[in-house]
Amino acid sequence: MQKIKNIAIIAHVDHGKTTLIDAALQQLGVFRSNEKVDERVMDSNDLERERGITIFSKNASIFYKDYKINIVDTPGHADFGGEVQRIMKMVDCVLLLVDAFEGPMPQTKYVLKKSLELGLSPIVVINKIDRPNCRPKEVLEMVFDLFIELNANDHQLDFPVIYASGRDGIASYEPDEKGTDLVPLFETIIKNVPDSTGDIDKPLQMLVSAIEYDNYIGKIGSGKINSGSISQGEEIVLLKRDGERLLYRISKIFQYVGLKKQEVAKAFAGDIVSLAGMEMVDVGETVADKEHPFPLPLIEIDAPTLAMKFRVNDSPFAGRDGRYLTSRKILERLKSELQSNVSLVLEETLSPEEFIVKGRGELQLSILIENMRREGYEFQVSKPKVIFRELKGKRTEPVELVLVDTDNEFVGTVIEMLSLRKGEMLDMVQGTDGYTRLEYKVPARGLIGFRNEFLTSTRGTGIINHSFYEYEYYKGEIERKTRGSLIALENGIATAYSLNAFAPRGTMFIDPGTEVYEGMVIGEHSRENDLVLNIVRGKKLTNVRAAGSDDSVKLAPCRKFSLEQALEYIEDDELLEITPKNIRFRKKALKATDRQRLKTKE
Repeated sequence: MQKIKNIAIIAHVDHGKTTLIDAALQQLGVFRSNEKVDERVMDSNDLERERGITIFSKNASIFYKDYKINIVDTPGHADFGGEVQRIMKMVDCVLLLVDAFEGPMPQTKYVLKKSLELGLSPIVVINKIDRPNCRPKEVLEMVFDLFIELNANDHQLDFPVIYASGRDGIASYEPDEKGTDLVPLFETIIKNVPDSTGDIDKPLQMLVSAIEYDNYIGKIGSGKINSGSISQGEEIVLLKRDGERLLYRISKIFQYVGLKKQEVAKAFAGDIVSLAGMEMVDVGETVADKEHPFPLPLIEIDAPTLAMKFRVNDSPFAGRDGRYLTSRKILERLKSELQSNVSLVLEETLSPEEFIVKGRGELQLSILIENMRREGYEFQVSKPKVIFRELKGKRTEPVELVLVDTDNEFVGTVIEMLSLRKGEMLDMVQGTDGYTRLEYKVPARGLIGFRNEFLTSTRGTGIINHSFYEYEYYKGEIERKTRGSLIALENGIATAYSLNAFAPRGTMFIDPGTEVYEGMVIGEHSRENDLVLNIVRGKKLTNVRAAGSDDSVKLAPCRKFSLEQALEYIEDDELLEITPKNIRFRKKALKATDRQRLKTKE
């Protein structure tokens, strides 16, 4: 029987994790010499490629000497912590990848904490040693301090260290050594990662850690076989979360060879496999022997911290772009997302056209929204709101750990902005490159809408990273500098003449020729109140020309929003209209009289 090592790679966003896996796959002959290979081959999803981040956990395997090494690529952002938590039960060790210049970041801290709590002993890889101004020795000290802070035990503190450059495909045991390949990394894995074990003679037990769907063979459940063995065509019992027991016959068994699934007739304890033939399988359930059905402990997933309402699109432009518009279709899609995304929670409301989706952060929810709009769904979402909890009779709220790198010139501005949002400074370190690093604890609700203001205040030079820290007692009201909205008065097409006339009133979000409707938000007012504008009015035409007044109109560029920026920007009385082709801001009540009536009630 083959010796197996199961490892997960964890790192902060953009620390080079996926590039290092590319190099490992290349050097161990996973690809043919004449095979065309994309960069960041593990980032197979379109959104992952566009954004340059890992969103979904994925599997691969490499063969070195007598060993098969199963690699699980994990997301580097804490919003996808559910992806990380569900796969940690599949592996026996983690590779902690840290940038040789930046050092440990908030996302690294979150995922490392989860792996240490499970008793896994990490291997530290200090990556990007080819980077100018890198400081591997200082970064190693920072990593050690982080391990102590996270209460690592003595064995975990005695971690092996490898210095690598994923881009160049080299690794070494010392920072000053010049490596030639990744062999030192492979040797360290073989030496330090325990063999994946499991008693073959015991009854079958496998915890399902991931779900995917195939149009031909249906649902596929993946996980590590804890004990026993399984054969194609064998009858098994699926132990559901609610205690129900379902009898199924396994139609296909897949193992990973390189990046591809390979069908096998039988699999044994210790290996990571994918099983087809279980129609009702979900994440966290146990595949067990028919005669001795014993469940494994369920996967514990942290509770969501942010909630958002999804509702049917009822704007005047509804149905123009999308294929799926009805509440039934939207609900079906959200329910299908729950099958693979274990950290999401879906709640139905009293209204059949509105649903509450709870997640771990804005990025996680925005990825869901972006995927849905690309699939042809059309819907509306509300402003994200944090989820409060009760602890010992007191109200608590989610607090984020925030790491800010900013030019020394803007340090005072950033400190003032975070203080207004009830931020608590933990550390402040002045760098040698003109930048200062600030570490803060900030209530999650204080960070909603903060990124845009932060980038503006630091003139686009600041870098901010944050991840969930813990729930703490309510910090009190946060004062927000609110700006009013510019709202379209009637349906029509925006004219350059009107946009030019109203330019002094604020910042516009639309270009001339954009079709608008009554109640649509077309810009940001320079004052605190909302202002309704007739943006579709054209210039009166006469036979008389006036000197100067007929010059061509020169407009400032309108302000464009990404999906995340738009989610941060909207207010409580507004909605974001999401279609495959457009993202529009609108008021919940489209008519001015309805808005006034609601305001009077409040």
